[in-house]
Amino acid sequence: MDLPLPTSERAARSAAAEARRDPKLRIEATLDAALRLCAGEGAPPTLAAAMRYAVFPGGARIRPRLCLGVAMACGEGAPEIAEGAAAAIELMHCASLVHDDLPCFDDASTRRGKISVHRAFGEPLAVLAGDGLIVLAFQALARGAAIAPDRLVGLLEVVAAATGMPGGIVAGQAWESEPEIDLSHYHRAKTGALFSAATRAGALAAGGDPKPWRALGELIGEAYQVADDLHDFASEEAEIGKPVGQDAAHGRASAVASLGVEGAIDRLEGLVSAAKDSIPDCAGAADLRALIGASSERFVPKSLARFAA
Repeated sequence: MDLPLPTSERAARSAAAEARRDPKLRIEATLDAALRLCAGEGAPPTLAAAMRYAVFPGGARIRPRLCLGVAMACGEGAPEIAEGAAAAIELMHCASLVHDDLPCFDDASTRRGKISVHRAFGEPLAVLAGDGLIVLAFQALARGAAIAPDRLVGLLEVVAAATGMPGGIVAGQAWESEPEIDLSHYHRAKTGALFSAATRAGALAAGGDPKPWRALGELIGEAYQVADDLHDFASEEAEIGKPVGQDAAHGRASAVASLGVEGAIDRLEGLVSAAKDSIPDCAGAADLRALIGASSERFVPKSLARFAA
């Protein structure tokens, strides 16, 4: 006969089970564990601090939450695989923000409501922090999927393609240096790539087929880009935690410039609706639609809410 567990151990197991049910706790714990790897013996302490500064405190964590949401909708069986994939995607995103803020690109002074990494730690360490986060993303992915090497191969391909050339976030940043920007390629690479990776990685982590989930990621990614363009045009820096008016200042193409404010909002609402409709049949489809609906509530700036009513 099994003996009853001590009260303290029962409480610890209950807390762990609760953490497993809360996507935010799962993401934050996995990111924290990954960053601890960077602060081990022999690590340059200032670079380790810069990397942690770039990740915490985070934003809405939309990409990793989408990854976990898809994994759970597909009947997630090995949570550590999905957690590793979600963390990898968020680390890639954080790396892209550090590089995007550099003086050679946007020269942004703030990010997520605090001083940007290059202003806080200097440009050389900001470059290295971004590079370090990219490598750490693959390390987190490998550690999470170590129990299922067959799934790791597909996950590595998805995350790598969403990061590099010809259609990942590196390519998206590079479009800003071209004499003429192909807006669809630009948005698909700079923003859509990681969203598409998030949905496909979630399916792969759960042992599912990633192909049916591509459309959801692409639609959410485009919706998020339109929302970002709207916030850049109409929000205050205090509201979104980063400089505004950057598209106009740098002469970048945007949904607002192409469609106007009302047209951009119409496009955004259409994309969110299409994203919900694109979810493949699965046990957790209703929960995933609710997650997308809740996340999209913050897409339209407060000052433009009347247009979306």
